[in-house]
Amino acid sequence: MSCAAESLRFRRSLQRERDRMSDADNPALGQAWFPSRWGAEDEIGAGNLLGPHTVLEAARLIRSGETVSLGFPYRVGMPLSPGRTFGLKMPGGPTGGPEGAVSRTVWNDDFVCTEIGQIGTHMDALGHLGHQVTYPCGHCDTLVYNGNKLSEIWSPYGLKKLGIEKAPIFFTRGVLLDVQALFGEPLANGVEITPEHLLQCIDRQGLDHNDWLRPGDVVLIRTGHGSRFFSEAANWYDGEPGLGLAAAEFLSALQPVVVGADNFAIDVVPPVDPDMVLPCHQHLIMRHGIYLHEGMNLDALAETGRSEFVYAFAPLRIEGATGSPGMPFAIL
Repeated sequence: MSCAAESLRFRRSLQRERDRMSDADNPALGQAWFPSRWGAEDEIGAGNLLGPHTVLEAARLIRSGETVSLGFPYRVGMPLSPGRTFGLKMPGGPTGGPEGAVSRTVWNDDFVCTEIGQIGTHMDALGHLGHQVTYPCGHCDTLVYNGNKLSEIWSPYGLKKLGIEKAPIFFTRGVLLDVQALFGEPLANGVEITPEHLLQCIDRQGLDHNDWLRPGDVVLIRTGHGSRFFSEAANWYDGEPGLGLAAAEFLSALQPVVVGADNFAIDVVPPVDPDMVLPCHQHLIMRHGIYLHEGMNLDALAETGRSEFVYAFAPLRIEGATGSPGMPFAIL
């Protein structure tokens, strides 16, 4: 097939996907982004798409029962965004005991000091990110998911609404789009992933263009940035390949519950437009209530050759937290 013919083919595929975006069942992409389609009091967002039916449908994908970790270990020396820390200390060895005249039982404890919800492999809560607005009177405020004002839900001891404890337990169908394999190598920092790239992955991986992602599914994007997680820890946060806004719009129209990637922010960094910082975050979390899973390790999953699998994750229910660490995993 000639380059021109292949280009035309993918343009037509892209138009078919865009046509699907205009369906009445899909969330609106316009300026009126609140109240949420699930009501003005909703704090769960796209988690409303989950239920017993998505669990049962996902379970049908299990063939071997093999589990694959989708996260990195937490340790001193891991990549950290500027201003964030991770430390672990053990107060004494053993920490306590001995107890019992015969058993002489002792135990070990540890003390972890970190910004627990926003390091390493983690999921963002719906209250994590928003948009600052300036009213005609000159007053500034920040709007987050469902039009909540940060001035009303923020406290020095955690979010009063939209904390990670509101997130559901995830056991649903997952789909891996391997952009690194499409490119033949890890993408460089600043490379924008477009809808065309995603469509090429769908085609390359033999997924059905009309049914590759369903409401309540999880889509994971492998960029190759995760392969540098420990080897280039000191500068891992300097930039990354990631989704452009058009790709985020393309995905949100298909109603996933989670968008995840092996980079630190889902978005391409530096941004395509320097005046638009983390637009995918705003579009996915703030406008559509879609959870983001960042800092994922997708290499082992890619090696299995499976594009469809069960995605499982239970966020830590830390009340008021802006995110959760933890180990997501795939079941094959």
